[in-house]
Amino acid sequence: MVEVTIIIPPLHEAQSIANCIQKIKKIFSEYNIKGEIIVSDSSTDKTPEIAKKLGAKVVYPDKKGYGYAYIYAFKYAKGKYIVIGDGDATYDFTEIPKLLNPLKNGEADLVVGSRLKGKIMPGAMPWLHRYIGNPLLTKILNLFFKIGVSDAHCGFRAIKKDALQKLNLKAPGMEFASEMLIEAKRKNLKIKEVPITYHPRQGRSKLHSFRDGWRHLKFMLIQAPNWLYILPASIFFTIGVLLLTLGTFKINIGYIPGTYSMVIGSLVIILSLQITYLGIFSKLYGEIKGYFKSRMATWIKKHLNLEKG
Repeated sequence: MVEVTIIIPPLHEAQSIANCIQKIKKIFSEYNIKGEIIVSDSSTDKTPEIAKKLGAKVVYPDKKGYGYAYIYAFKYAKGKYIVIGDGDATYDFTEIPKLLNPLKNGEADLVVGSRLKGKIMPGAMPWLHRYIGNPLLTKILNLFFKIGVSDAHCGFRAIKKDALQKLNLKAPGMEFASEMLIEAKRKNLKIKEVPITYHPRQGRSKLHSFRDGWRHLKFMLIQAPNWLYILPASIFFTIGVLLLTLGTFKINIGYIPGTYSMVIGSLVIILSLQITYLGIFSKLYGEIKGYFKSRMATWIKKHLNLEKG
């Protein structure tokens, strides 16, 4: 019986894939782990050939994308525990036991590596990512979803297979990293971080800082309509009511508000209602697409239709 499945989603990583697989096999041997290596590959270079020669099982996703490569490979995984990590040699696969131990002793269902709590080798992470992009996006994720991690976009992770099967993972791109954490939190999985070492990549980087960052942010906003729509709508509504009240009762606040305050207050209230409608539509869209469950959306689908209004 396979105990551990390692999944790597390389894209043109002929320079580094051998290094990754050799380290994994070394850990399997040293710790007497019965494991398998799955390479979910969309490369056109020699990456799949090298992986096959070294004993990895190579699968070929029918679509491109970082997230889709994992989602496609998960159905082939036989292990009780599944470890995921990039094939560019940035993650040290000899640290796999660090990820597995909390799963085995019951501390966690999902273990995430933290580069920021661990060691980042010189030249491994651009200054913009290390001090601005990653910390900022992690803070937003923690604020919206109360996850409490330090490095939300680290791709070196381990999860119990039965926990993975509870997650509704759909994101095809880099936002997959955020989706896994959001889904784990929604399913009440125990999440734990462990410090890891991050190395300079071998070969050309596939990251696009602003495009990938925007994909993460956009995904989080779609997943959190209360923050994107309902909270701003509530603020605008409060401001509108205040302006309308001041204008109606001509309350002296250094000057006496009049018609203009009432008109502006009315417009702000209308704006708040429009934003609220967008929030409701967003909740409906999210539920229909299967991103999340919303009591409001469920109630609307159940009680409002063409016959009832």
